[in-house]
Amino acid sequence: MTREEKKVILASSAGTIFEWYDFYLYGSLAAMIGANFFTAFPEATRNVFALLAFAAGFIVRPFGALFFGAMGDLIGRKYTFLATIMIMGLSTFLVGILPGYQSWGIAAPIILVALRMLQGLALGGEYGGAAVYVAEHAPANQRGYFTAFIQTTATLGLLLSLVVILSVQGYVNGAYPDQPVLDAVGAAVMQADGTPQMMKAFNAWGWRIPFIGSLLLLLVSLYIRLQMNESPAFKKMKEEGAASKAPLREAFGTWKNGKIALIALLGLTAGQAVVWYSGQFYALFFMQNVIKVDSFTANVMVAWSLILGTYGFIFFGRMSDKIGRKPIILAGCLIAALTYFPVFKLLTTTANPMLAAAHQTEVVVTADPADCSFQFNPTGTVKFTNACDIAKAKLYSFSVNSTTVDGEAGAPATIKIGETVITGYDAAKNGADIKTLTTALEEAEKGTDQAAKDAAKAALEAAKAVKGTFDKGVADALTAAGYPLVAKDNTSIVVASNFIDIFSAQKLTIIAILTYLIILVTMVYGPIAAMLVELFPTRIRYSGLSLPYHIGNGWFGGLLPATAFAMSAQQGNIYYGLWYAIVVALMTVVIGAIFVPGGTHKKDIFSDANNQ
Repeated sequence: MTREEKKVILASSAGTIFEWYDFYLYGSLAAMIGANFFTAFPEATRNVFALLAFAAGFIVRPFGALFFGAMGDLIGRKYTFLATIMIMGLSTFLVGILPGYQSWGIAAPIILVALRMLQGLALGGEYGGAAVYVAEHAPANQRGYFTAFIQTTATLGLLLSLVVILSVQGYVNGAYPDQPVLDAVGAAVMQADGTPQMMKAFNAWGWRIPFIGSLLLLLVSLYIRLQMNESPAFKKMKEEGAASKAPLREAFGTWKNGKIALIALLGLTAGQAVVWYSGQFYALFFMQNVIKVDSFTANVMVAWSLILGTYGFIFFGRMSDKIGRKPIILAGCLIAALTYFPVFKLLTTTANPMLAAAHQTEVVVTADPADCSFQFNPTGTVKFTNACDIAKAKLYSFSVNSTTVDGEAGAPATIKIGETVITGYDAAKNGADIKTLTTALEEAEKGTDQAAKDAAKAALEAAKAVKGTFDKGVADALTAAGYPLVAKDNTSIVVASNFIDIFSAQKLTIIAILTYLIILVTMVYGPIAAMLVELFPTRIRYSGLSLPYHIGNGWFGGLLPATAFAMSAQQGNIYYGLWYAIVVALMTVVIGAIFVPGGTHKKDIFSDANNQ
């Protein structure tokens, strides 16, 4: 590389790393942010809204791709991604200083979601600009190698966010005392014994530091990018008067170019996205929420896998310059689809052996099929009160693998754990019974018949005890079956005491498993930027590649964790959600093999034919 080429890659990569860092901060700290901005809601709904705000950043990404893609094709690559980094950096900084619900009321969460949408819009324009800028500076036979540095930025941004969070969390919690939990009006939440409920200082206010610190990263990125020139391909096109006057209409308004975008989406980026998110985000989600590894340990394991696997982006990007992009991307999708089930099962067995052993006990839910709902609840507003739904939700909260068999019509759902049978309850009916019995007790209290009073009181207490009896019955049966319901009693689960506490067979095996998933990520993601650049002519390149990339990664990929979780909960199997990634990856293999052109690595993107 020449000095100028290195400068181009540094300018594009550094800024993009910082943008991904900003974007991932929110995902990693969603629960803490939710506690500060959604305190008017119950805890479960609060967390759902926090995750929805995170998803908003993904959902709007294609719209950012359209807007900034058109800007990039009209006014140039350089100035467009200067604008995107400004929007991203300032939005992130403002999240760090935004007052919480206690101070600003409903305005706080509204502004928070608006800032998240601005981040998503900016990211929708950032990636396309960086990829096109680097590719149009790269030598013809090294586009895969040069753009592979851009492909490392998302992973390095995630790694940087994890390292900053872990460092700040360790310092703040060690140096500052715990803080009281505050309710919606700013008053301390009290426990049953009259003492205030406490939380770590990082959860209370320390989470803001990584957001505020992003302002420094923004200034560095702006300084580097202001030193750069416009891309040679865009300058050549402008000098020849070949620039598009309506890039969006030209890119997507005709079947000739529109079909390229559709093929790029279904035959490349959709599969790439689900493999990318499965190997990084869903793997982290799976460790923390499904197999119950503590957050610190899970972050440490994933961080090490990112460190070990990130070079794969460069390796496969360089390889794609020799053998082509298409075979590497489709091979990564196929290998992922064929190996996800055994790999995630091995992750469970290694990280939480006690849970894996407990899965050998058969658990069966017997219920009237009409009593069972599909529990997809993205807004957190739907209440599932049927006995079947309650039984399934309870089991999945403990990461239980179960099967469901049809029961008699109208019969209450039951759970059989080993030889123990627990009868479920209908929450709506139970709530109505409690209300009726409360009224009956009030009426009885007005009279003088003590026996009637005692009977009414006993009936009410029995109704109120239904949920507790069910919960205790399930917990006792699962404990007897070997399920580790109490974290401190699970001595087999992996625990890391610090960032370098990895030198045991268990921890090294987990890191090896996660690194394998990262290598699959690098196979599909390393060559994708060069491949997309080569599919579209210069005049609509920024617009053309940005939309399929961000629909693939923003929608197919970004919503994968929530979709996989809902599928697993419904089916009663912690691995069932993997089918989402597997089916999409296989779809991409088939469509990509048939419709995506090969040999694009040999294409001259500077030729007059590719400026039209």
